[in-house]
Amino acid sequence: MKIRIFGKNIKVTEGIKVDIEKKLGKLNKYLAEDTPVDVTLSVDKDDQKVEVTIPVKGNIIRAEEISEDMYAAIDMVEETIERQIVKYKKKIIDKKKAARDSFQSEFFDADFAYDDEEDDEVKIVKTKRFGIKPMFPEDACIEMDLIGHSFFVFLNAETNEVNVVYKRKNGAYGLIEPELD
Repeated sequence: MKIRIFGKNIKVTEGIKVDIEKKLGKLNKYLAEDTPVDVTLSVDKDDQKVEVTIPVKGNIIRAEEISEDMYAAIDMVEETIERQIVKYKKKIIDKKKAARDSFQSEFFDADFAYDDEEDDEVKIVKTKRFGIKPMFPEDACIEMDLIGHSFFVFLNAETNEVNVVYKRKNGAYGLIEPELD
C-alpha cells in the first residue's frame, strides 16, 4: 500500500507522518502493495480531522475522525478503517466481487476477526414510499429543515433527475446527483 499524506490548514510534521505510517502500516496485511491510501489532515479551530480514503475496484473505503488531538484522531481513524476493510472483505466473499486484486491474497486465506459489537448483517427494518415533486435544491434544503431530517430526496427541477440534499457535519448542505455509468 502506498500512503499519501496531505495537509489542509496544517503543516504535516515528521512526527505525524511517522505516526500515520506506523498506525496505517497495520493495514498492510489487508491491502496490496500498489493500493493507494490517501490521508488528509485538517484543522478547524480546536478540531483536528483525519480522513482516510482507499479506492478499491469500483468502491471507496473511507473513514473520517475528529478529535481535539491529532494523534487521537489518527488512532480512531485506523480502527474505523480496519473495521470497514474487514466488513468489505465479507462483502467481497459474499458477492464474489472482482475487487480481490486490491488486497493481499493472505487476507482472504486468513480469518482476521475484528472485535466489534456491530452486526455484520444489513437489515432493512422500515420502508417508506412517498411522492416526489420537482423543486430546486435550495427549496429542498428548506423542506428538509422543516421536517427535521438530515437528508431529503427530491426531483431536481433543473435536471429532472432524482437528487438528495443532506446536512453536513459543519452545518452546510450537500447535494448528491446521480451519475449513470
